[in-house]
Amino acid sequence: MADEKDAKALEMAANLEREMAELTGTQRAAVLMLLLGEQQAAEIIRYLNPKEVQSLGAAMVSVADLSQEAVNATLDDFVATIKKQTSLGLGTTDYVEKVLKRALGDDKAASVINRIMPGQGSKGLDILAWMDARSIAEMIRGEHPQVTAIILSVLENQVAADVLNYLPMDSRAEIIQRVANLDVVQPSAMEELEAIMKKQFSNNSSAKSSSFGGVKAAAKIMNFTKTELEASVMMGLTELDPDLMQKIQDNMFTFENLTGVDNRGIQVLMRNVEPDQLMIALKGASDGVKDKFFGNMSERARGMFKDDMEAKGPLRIADVEEAQKKIMRIARKLSDAGDLVLGGGEDFV
Repeated sequence: MADEKDAKALEMAANLEREMAELTGTQRAAVLMLLLGEQQAAEIIRYLNPKEVQSLGAAMVSVADLSQEAVNATLDDFVATIKKQTSLGLGTTDYVEKVLKRALGDDKAASVINRIMPGQGSKGLDILAWMDARSIAEMIRGEHPQVTAIILSVLENQVAADVLNYLPMDSRAEIIQRVANLDVVQPSAMEELEAIMKKQFSNNSSAKSSSFGGVKAAAKIMNFTKTELEASVMMGLTELDPDLMQKIQDNMFTFENLTGVDNRGIQVLMRNVEPDQLMIALKGASDGVKDKFFGNMSERARGMFKDDMEAKGPLRIADVEEAQKKIMRIARKLSDAGDLVLGGGEDFV
């Protein structure tokens, strides 16, 4: 009988260990949210951005069938972690800012600080994070290009690129020009921007001088545009300000710049890219880029890959460029997540 109990206990322990090992960090957070209750959970969720809310919400659904033992273990882990924390320095603005910047980098930390610290950001701009690109474009379509430039500067790069695609063709180059020339936005401009937001959502004004945009911000947006749109905007910029166009282009990370990525980064990228997509992209790449990818394949895999790539025959340049763009978007996301380091400039490290 004792042996049976011991065996059963061991089996339960093994099952719990396996269940806990399969839980992601987001799912563990979801368990805690479900334990908190509706009001407390809602107070926490309002500090999260849209993507975080979506991810956490999905995780809360996924842990519905979690065993009580795993729930208890998750709570115990959380309490143990809290007990290890010290109150020294906690609660101060400087401490929070330093921790966030060290963990997320200056750009992402600034975005988080704007959401969690009163008076650190513009309430009128917060609502943009919850809107789709088409809705944002419709809302700002008739606004001054400077206002549009500010809005694009505070959006995620992918969303900003999509919004640009929905805006009138004849205004796109000027808007990107203004994004690149932004530095410090004065309160009067912020008041005008928030007035637009208030018309839609009745938010209170919290205007203050804010730093947005710049050449690197414009380059990041352009990194996410489709090939056809990129060519159109850059051509328009050439007519408006050729020097500025060149600066933006210099800061854009292209497929050819992948030669500066280390082997580990290339391997991470290859695991996240469809082989067929990579074949198309490499058809129009330089020998240096091809060698970079081929060098990170086994001899057998390299031979098969080359044979399949050759079998594709001639491809349209537009298809090759679009495949390269898609791969660069994946590389950018991996870089932002800290999974690889893009070379070619300090902004991409």
